[in-house]
Amino acid sequence: MKQNSSPPRLTLRGITKQYPGCLANDNVHLDIAPAEIHALLGENGAGKSTLMKVIYGLVKPDSGEVLWDGLPIDVRDPAHARKMGIGMVFQHFSLFETLTVTENIALALGDDAGELNSLANKIRTVSEKYGMAINPDREIHTLSVGERQRVEIVRCLVQEIKLLILDEPTSVLTPQEVDTLFITLRQLADEGCSILFISHKLNEVKALCHKATVLRAGRVSGECIPAEEDTISMAKLMVGDDTPVSTTYPKKLGSTPLLSITDLNLHSPDPFGVHLKNINLTVNAGEIVGIAGIAGNGQEELLASLSGEHLCPDGKTITFAEDEVANLPPDQRRQWGLAFVPEERLGRGAVPGMSLTENALLTGFLTGLVSKGMIAWKKAEAFADEIIDQYKVKAAGRHAQADSLSGGNLQKFIIGREIMQNPKILIAAHPTWGVDIGAATAIHKALITLRDQGAAILVVSEDIDELFLISDRIGAICNGALSPIKPTPESSIQELGRMMAGDFNQSVNNGSTAL
Repeated sequence: MKQNSSPPRLTLRGITKQYPGCLANDNVHLDIAPAEIHALLGENGAGKSTLMKVIYGLVKPDSGEVLWDGLPIDVRDPAHARKMGIGMVFQHFSLFETLTVTENIALALGDDAGELNSLANKIRTVSEKYGMAINPDREIHTLSVGERQRVEIVRCLVQEIKLLILDEPTSVLTPQEVDTLFITLRQLADEGCSILFISHKLNEVKALCHKATVLRAGRVSGECIPAEEDTISMAKLMVGDDTPVSTTYPKKLGSTPLLSITDLNLHSPDPFGVHLKNINLTVNAGEIVGIAGIAGNGQEELLASLSGEHLCPDGKTITFAEDEVANLPPDQRRQWGLAFVPEERLGRGAVPGMSLTENALLTGFLTGLVSKGMIAWKKAEAFADEIIDQYKVKAAGRHAQADSLSGGNLQKFIIGREIMQNPKILIAAHPTWGVDIGAATAIHKALITLRDQGAAILVVSEDIDELFLISDRIGAICNGALSPIKPTPESSIQELGRMMAGDFNQSVNNGSTAL
């Protein structure tokens, strides 16, 4: 980072924001210099999201001061923030599938968009300049997830950008796409743009960021220069010395098939979905199989066919042990011993307006919480309390609504609810998506314990590091096709990245899958 004697690009002084039952930000101070890539770290519920929304004008702080280039400023709303030169890329994209790249960016810019042909030319020029070339005439549904993220970033870059806020920007990217993104971010910083980088991937923070500020329970708990730290020391700043943040697990290969998929071909009912093509896969008792892939390559369809949301026309394509289940609905699959963690937390994993007790009951009803059609509320409340306690879910209690929890804490609750039912088969999509490093370690240990008890576990994730850590065998899905599955020690991150991009050329004959 270039040395600069000018005032900080952004200064926060004493930012405080109180919600009912939650002090989200407590007297937060933060400085971001021009041309600085600054990491904002913290465990789930630490206050990172609220602070970003304050900067971007989505939330008004109860007290405190925001300074822009040394001058006090009241950021009225996101449109005002954009005029100041603040751009933000959210973790969840906000793009219209049937509109073009240009039309989406024009909608975001509002009155500043100008004429569409001129905007398209600017998009083409800017995207090529920063190594993120994208066709402005493409419709969003034709783009990969990595390309969609480019659209979100280019939307910020076509403005006079001075501060770019990125929330978990690498969670949906292949290793090759991460490298490209980092080249772009370093180029932006070299040109004077400040970057606020929010991530739970501490190895990326160490490789990219000049400075880091750590939040704990809404307050600044520390600052560091990531290049001078290791990931363990940064993690300890986030979660304290008492929380385990790192471990390794021995690899195991099961021998008794519990989940088998044979020649599964599935036509997606979604016009923007992906058709599954000749999927073959076996997951044995006592092992974890990891499936990597960029979102939108058939994961959703594969998960729906396994959970029972999509029934398969040929009843012999999916078996649990030797029982055919392809035409069984979700409740009958759960009675067999299936537990399922869906990709979407709110709406599918949990009902937003229901309490945690009620959400625990939704899938835990088979564990003695219902008798002769009557709900045993005391048992349901005890089950919810046990999940909250064992998985350290930060919530106002079992009566708290699901949508009152942070994303990471809701994820911990859903994971805990499924694992604590002691399933024979667990299918989990992105089990640690959006959770901090301490919580991720706890979830990984719970998965390993369940594996060692004899369960067959299938994990679908975009987090390659996670898959290599916990998977006994590993592969990738691309455009509805499944790669060969091979023992994890025999694979590499580079090879998996190629398979995520559809390069299945390296064949493996281990009896576990076929194309």
